[in-house]
Amino acid sequence: MIPGAAAQEEKEETVAEGTLVVTAHQTAGRGQRGNRWETAPDQNLTFSVLLRPTFLRATDQFSLSIAVALGVYETLREHLDEARLRLKWPNDVYVGDQKLGGLLLENTLHGYGLGHSIVGIGLNINQTEFPIPKATSLRSATGQPFRYDLESLLARLLEHLEAEYLRLRGGGKATQKARYLATLYRYQEWHLFRLPDGRAFNGQILGVDDAGKLALETEGGLRYFGMKEVEFVG
Repeated sequence: MIPGAAAQEEKEETVAEGTLVVTAHQTAGRGQRGNRWETAPDQNLTFSVLLRPTFLRATDQFSLSIAVALGVYETLREHLDEARLRLKWPNDVYVGDQKLGGLLLENTLHGYGLGHSIVGIGLNINQTEFPIPKATSLRSATGQPFRYDLESLLARLLEHLEAEYLRLRGGGKATQKARYLATLYRYQEWHLFRLPDGRAFNGQILGVDDAGKLALETEGGLRYFGMKEVEFVG
């Protein structure tokens, strides 16, 4: 480990669990594939929370992603039609076929278990114009003329995140996974996917394993893909 990284990890170990950092204007955010995430000033929710899920094994770390995603889902479900609201593997939030936001977890390992996790969440809330296609916001998706109160929405989101985190810690992993699959984007539907080398193929999502790999039924049989090993087409 390089000295700078070691110092950063040591610093993070002294931060209390539940510490929240909110960004009013994010210009250097990044997603799971390294994609940039930019938001308009004071219109959206972009924040990070530090957790210490030491009760989880390293092999179970995707269950934390599921719990966080469900916390986001339950918050947005209070404002959106749940038939349109979907969680897209591995880390996006969709309304129909448009992206409303995403999350990114950066975990450290202690032996065979998790140490701390920095949970980053970015949600488009009041922004109505976007530099990229297929993006939306809570305000655009609901058609509401008024601006959502970001502080109140954040407070509600933190309540749901805490509830799901405690549910996971209390042994609710299996139930949460079932709920996650019930909200999964394009679940049990045949669609086109693409490999890193550009080859495309038809597949049907059958589930997600404990390591977070996507289970796809293909013409050649059941296959499992990691987060950077396959992408949706269209």
